[in-house]
Amino acid sequence: MRTHLRKVGNSRGVIIPSALLEACGLGEEVDLRVEGKTLVIEALKVPRSGWFDGYQAEADSDVLASLPVDEDSGEWEW
Repeated sequence: MRTHLRKVGNSRGVIIPSALLEACGLGEEVDLRVEGKTLVIEALKVPRSGWFDGYQAEADSDVLASLPVDEDSGEWEW
């Protein structure tokens, strides 16, 4: 797709059609970088997003329950 740069204040901008925005998954914030002489606009990656998708707490095992009980539970002497 060919488009024109438009003046936006002291800068230049590009209007990105909504079909391209949806296809690329671009939201309100994007990551911009230059690779050689190419400007790359990439969807912002949210750290740790999706880590707990499908998490089922009832399927967790109690790992600490398998540890031996401390026989010396008295006060420590320094």
